[in-house]
Amino acid sequence: MRSGGGPGAIVVGGPGSGRSAGRPRPEDGPRGPVARVIELVYRLANSELATPRSAIIISLTGIVLIMVVGVFSPNYNTLPRIPFTQVTQNGGQLDIRNGFTYIVLPLSGHLGSLPDWASISMTWTAIILQCVGLAALLWANSRGWRPNPRHLFLAATAIVAVMVFITPVGSSDTTSYAAYGRMANLGIDPYNYGPNQLGPSDLYTMTVGQMWWRTPSVYGPLATWLQQFAALFGGKSNPAAAVSAMMIMNGLVFLAVGYFLMRTADDPVRASLMWVANPVLIQQLVFGGHLDTYVAAATVVGVQLARSRTSGWRYLWVGVAIGIGCCFKINAAWAGVAIGWVLLMRREWINLLRLSVGGLGTVTFFYSFFGMHAFKQVLQASSLVATPSPWRAFQLSVEWVFGLFGAEPAGQRISSDIISISWPILMAIIAYAIYRKFGADQPAVVTVPFALSFAWILVAPWSLPWYAAVAWAVLALVPRNPMTRWLTLATAYLALMHCSGGGPATWANN
Repeated sequence: MRSGGGPGAIVVGGPGSGRSAGRPRPEDGPRGPVARVIELVYRLANSELATPRSAIIISLTGIVLIMVVGVFSPNYNTLPRIPFTQVTQNGGQLDIRNGFTYIVLPLSGHLGSLPDWASISMTWTAIILQCVGLAALLWANSRGWRPNPRHLFLAATAIVAVMVFITPVGSSDTTSYAAYGRMANLGIDPYNYGPNQLGPSDLYTMTVGQMWWRTPSVYGPLATWLQQFAALFGGKSNPAAAVSAMMIMNGLVFLAVGYFLMRTADDPVRASLMWVANPVLIQQLVFGGHLDTYVAAATVVGVQLARSRTSGWRYLWVGVAIGIGCCFKINAAWAGVAIGWVLLMRREWINLLRLSVGGLGTVTFFYSFFGMHAFKQVLQASSLVATPSPWRAFQLSVEWVFGLFGAEPAGQRISSDIISISWPILMAIIAYAIYRKFGADQPAVVTVPFALSFAWILVAPWSLPWYAAVAWAVLALVPRNPMTRWLTLATAYLALMHCSGGGPATWANN
């Protein structure tokens, strides 16, 4: 049987096994590298590292270190520092001035900047400490530590209150959000055009990472309205104010999810450790300012509604909640698909209909304000492949083989087609394997949405650490389980692979 569930939880044998949950599990047979790693994890889980004091110190050190990177903005891991040339007419002569534009929030930019080597090394160190700290927090909880969840919430509130006024670290998405909001306020359709439509000299355009300069929005209508609201604070010439507004709103939603989990989860202590006190999520969601916080909020409300003991009409509101999540980012639909599958297996046809009406009706209503063409960029973006993904190696291999015969464009099409067909199938297989890891006592309306959302971040060609927000929020609803350690490892890997902040992109008017 299984005992525990966080990283390092001990697997105990059946009756008469004689194994102790307090000592590392002995290995049978040859000791290969995988066996050594597993034994190391068990030893760490029962070491001084797993004490509450050590866990808190490591977690806070990782948070403070990443905040220092943001305070010393701009640098490689914060928002891009873009060079520009300003040409003005001064009498009969041209006045040419060179300078830089970048986003600096109120608590940043006062103490100078960091060289690339310092910014990169500090960011990597901070993320490693956050991941180790998270594992140690969950290990300590598995060993009996039961902190007051309200104290955790208050501590997180203090950290978030400071963090939202520091320049974002690890991603440049917030500048794209601000640009889309500015475009919509000016009557430019962000689903048809990229930020370049604002003009090469527009400050909103200049702060967007160059690779996204021509990319239309992939976000839903509720996200666009949120971006429009934030852009009102920035007006014509202050994108930093727009970014600051989005950071504050995002921080409030993050705390709201933490409060919701604290009040509704099966184990409020563990739920608080997995969300509101999770140093990795604090950095990725709050400090990155990502919309996935909103997606997680809508999804976890929908999943918790599905667990309730009220009438079948609750599934209508489950669909509405998940539909709202889809109107921020479309990946919220995986939770709807998962709950729909559970109802299908139970042959609850009326409830399935209610779920579908609630979800599809909500999505149709909100998207009708922009038109169905808003889905176009989402479909195009689904063909992107991130560098750390195993699909990238497959893609490059196929293109290389076809390139030997002078048919590289054909190789690109074929590899793209194979990936597009293969990854959803693989996701379904892995999701089923993940679902089987849960006990029969766990509600399927929670475990199936988690399994599908986790499988998605594992096998999707384009996967980023903040995409794990939904999986963390849903998993926090149930007690200790064997998947927490794997979600921790996956999130840690993605966090280390994506932390450049957009980099100091060189500006080019093309």
